[in-house]
Amino acid sequence: MDDEKLRRGDEISDALLNAIQGSKISVVIFSKDYGSSKWCLNELVKILECKHTNRQIIIPVFYGVSPSDVRHQTGIFKHGFDQLKQHFEEKPEMVQRWRDALRETSGLAGHESTKFRHDAELVNKIVEDVLKNLEKITVATDSSNGLVGLNSRIEQIKPFLCMDLSDTVQIVGIWGMGGIGKTTLAEAIFDQFTGEFDGSCFMSDVRRNSETGGGLEHLQKEMLSTILSEKLEVAGANIPHFTKERVWRMKVLIVLDDVNEVGQLEGLIGELDQFGPGSRIVVTTRDKGVLEKFRGEEKKIHRVNGLEFEEAFEHFCNFAFKENHCPTNLNWHSRRVVEYAKGNPLVLK
Repeated sequence: MDDEKLRRGDEISDALLNAIQGSKISVVIFSKDYGSSKWCLNELVKILECKHTNRQIIIPVFYGVSPSDVRHQTGIFKHGFDQLKQHFEEKPEMVQRWRDALRETSGLAGHESTKFRHDAELVNKIVEDVLKNLEKITVATDSSNGLVGLNSRIEQIKPFLCMDLSDTVQIVGIWGMGGIGKTTLAEAIFDQFTGEFDGSCFMSDVRRNSETGGGLEHLQKEMLSTILSEKLEVAGANIPHFTKERVWRMKVLIVLDDVNEVGQLEGLIGELDQFGPGSRIVVTTRDKGVLEKFRGEEKKIHRVNGLEFEEAFEHFCNFAFKENHCPTNLNWHSRRVVEYAKGNPLVLK
């Protein structure tokens, strides 16, 4: 934002404040002169407010300055900030807000220009970071697929995925009663993390599809074709060795939705060592025993519970009244319905 234009008024324009408040991500670029601008610092204070209240994501970029200098207003960053501070000696509370904002923002994960060979490389990294965060925001929104509370459910299952472990193949089981939201959760996980894998495949309704057409043999070929992004032309049940080798070299994400027999897992994924290190296999099922009986020690099981009452009530209102609250005259009856549903999203819908 050009300070020359902002000087037409003493404060940041309402339009800019609204733009900041309506943003999902803010990229804050700290330069040596950043601390000399009260408008930049006031924007930063507003951005941090949005981080605290709206969970806005902040990506700090340190261009020609170090995070330490920004945090402590030292080094090359000190001169500009000291000059500005002199003009506001009678407003120490404002100066302190600026200091607090600089300290907090400089402590966030960001990018330092000195660690890149040239500006183009830095810009590409920032764009990549923004796009990755936007993808996560889009998928993780609570209202995604009409399921209130989806974001919190995603956060609950993330530790089970162990995404920081790149040397093992991990199975993550998602189990719970019918209609509880297992498939919706698996879809959200798949959409959010698929970009971090070399290949991926979401196999819907394994229980029903394994009983029709070519059965498990057909499903396995379909799965491998999707992972490899090409049509697998193979006659019979045997998969060529070179095809297995290609998959073995890949880090893959596979979701097997609605599995009800151990044989389905054995037929589709078999031995876990056929997938590359870092691969993740997510299985949804109504029967926890299916997951417990399947071989393999690298296995974690997450139970999906019903929605909390307030989440369930909002979910019901979204479908019953097309808004997130209930008409006063129907409040008692609506709460009785929600209590009866016991947090099951499908029943509430």
